[in-house]
Amino acid sequence: MAKKYFGTDGIRGKVGEYPITADFLLKLGWATGRVFAEEGHGFVLVGKDTRISGYMFESALEAGLTAAGVDTRLLGPMPTPGIAYLTRTLRAQAGIVISASHNPYYDNGIKFFSVEGMKLPDELEHKIESYLDSPMTTVDSANLGKAKRLVDAAGRYIEFCKASIPTSFDFAGLRVVVDCAHGATYHIAPPVFSEVGADVTAIGVEPNGLNINDHCGATHTDKLVAKVLEIGADLGIALDGDGDRLMMVDHKGEVVDGDELIYIIAKSRQERNRLIGPVVGTLMTNLGMEHALTKLNIELLRAQVGDRYVMEMLMDNNGMLGGENSGHIICLDRTTTGDGIISALQIMAEIYHSGKSLHELKSGMVKYPQVLINVKTPVKIDLNSAINVQQSVKAVEHRLGNTGRVLLRASGTEPLIRVMVEGRDRDLVTECANEIANEVKKAITA
Repeated sequence: MAKKYFGTDGIRGKVGEYPITADFLLKLGWATGRVFAEEGHGFVLVGKDTRISGYMFESALEAGLTAAGVDTRLLGPMPTPGIAYLTRTLRAQAGIVISASHNPYYDNGIKFFSVEGMKLPDELEHKIESYLDSPMTTVDSANLGKAKRLVDAAGRYIEFCKASIPTSFDFAGLRVVVDCAHGATYHIAPPVFSEVGADVTAIGVEPNGLNINDHCGATHTDKLVAKVLEIGADLGIALDGDGDRLMMVDHKGEVVDGDELIYIIAKSRQERNRLIGPVVGTLMTNLGMEHALTKLNIELLRAQVGDRYVMEMLMDNNGMLGGENSGHIICLDRTTTGDGIISALQIMAEIYHSGKSLHELKSGMVKYPQVLINVKTPVKIDLNSAINVQQSVKAVEHRLGNTGRVLLRASGTEPLIRVMVEGRDRDLVTECANEIANEVKKAITA
């Protein structure tokens, strides 16, 4: 059954436009509280990133949960994976994250974690939606929920991150630049990397509510590249606004994306006989990664785009490593969700263990040129029934043959149609991507 409010990664949109409004979030808090009150007695964690609307939505959720008779623990600014970890270790009934991840400050969203630190199962999301369409009520005053702040949340998560690598690994002398995107990791990531011994230079650590992801972090690595080259750092680490994405930069200023990072971790785990099951990528995973893993006799499975689908495929196939080229990397042998800090530590551990630079570690994988064009769409269109678009896709696939591929899909988090073309010849790939994108624009206009 289709969901009315929940998308592939919770509920997300522009602040002030339904459903990302204070009154809806009040009702959402109440509906969530009703569902978890039925599941049993306990409390719900609420954390957020640094965007200015987080204050408003934190209060609205707290009020709704209180009205439903559920206790709340407020975490303040915390990375999404940190909230997942605390939900699990504190045995909370659920964790609620107020964040729009890599989106600009004027967007926001809500996503949930179960007591296991994973995304809520579909049946609970359907149950929450059923309450959203019901009149809101308030429990008797004696049964109202209570709220308080968890003051040591950051310290707990910092120690968890550090514990994801052996304590014998000392990164003294390793110069690292960390870009926190003015987001939720601003007070977490620098201490983590400093306390494992690295010489850390931090940028993107001055959030003001409006500058989250603003030409910085995992989606805009230019500032990180410049700083790595300026100070002669060994590597750069770029996180997004809620800390679940990771991009890295080597000492030459070359960006190392999610596919390359997954390849490095997979090869490292295999060499130490610690890789279990297949590696899971997505439809966007570069062909170069698939070919590189094949040479290592590592199977690659492709899920739909979205960390939810990567996780589902990992669980179904008893895998432990997967992710997306955008930097969502899931190391199930370390944690239960995508975690930028923990993923970066796994790469640093391999640098320490192998004695090789990040640049050398990524050299085993050669990426195919991949061109992605995002076409803005104010209205939803059925791509399958857009005849000219489908004809353009077929023509491009014929031109590429077995040396490339086409992916055309609607974004699950933004009003965009994503056109991706991949192949050996960059000029041909660019030309083909533009051809399809132009047909998509015509279909939208029509």
